[in-house]
Amino acid sequence: MRLDYFLAHSAGLTRKEAKQLISRGAVTVEGEAKPKANLQLRPDQAVTVHGERVQPPGHRYLMLHKPVDVVCSTEDPGHRTVLDLLPPELRAQVHPAGRLDRDTTGLVLLTSDGQWSHRLTSPNHACGKRYRVQCADPVSDEDMQALREGVLLRGEDKPTLPAQVERLDEACLLLTIREGRYHQVKRMLAACGNKVLGLHREQIGEIQLDAALAPGEYRALTEDEVESI
Repeated sequence: MRLDYFLAHSAGLTRKEAKQLISRGAVTVEGEAKPKANLQLRPDQAVTVHGERVQPPGHRYLMLHKPVDVVCSTEDPGHRTVLDLLPPELRAQVHPAGRLDRDTTGLVLLTSDGQWSHRLTSPNHACGKRYRVQCADPVSDEDMQALREGVLLRGEDKPTLPAQVERLDEACLLLTIREGRYHQVKRMLAACGNKVLGLHREQIGEIQLDAALAPGEYRALTEDEVESI
């Protein structure tokens, strides 16, 4: 992490304030004065401000309500990203743990903790993801059963894992899957001869999207939510 980022995140400063402290000689790295703001710090290097040791920030864990037309990447030249919805002091700290398609809305988790992110996304942990699925046509009982048993996606030779399916109305489902194949939900419904018109992720594991969050808003996860992964 760059020195100015480190100071901004650890000491609650803006990057401008951090650079001003560095330029005034108030910051030392391993006892050496007047470091450069873009110095890349090693995890074990001691940083002080006015002689006081600055401790590195703890890990960040956030939930975000992703709107449509926002992409789950750290940068994209043609579209807003989930990081663009965060204040500047958070953008450099976190990454999306998993993805949603650009036209899919709902729960996205972001973190600075690589191990936590791996647990969340690893196929070995089979973390369930629940979606509200609006279909173009009514979903038959036979299609519901097929989704529960696993369907063969176009271009693949292995069926999906069994899904949990609940019908909300004749063309709207709650669908919980434990895999992360490319466009999986849309392809599962296509395998049943249907088309997804709207897709919204409501839950990942035990973490449910906070109903108080409007599209584009975020909040920190609670300790219980973090420990549930």
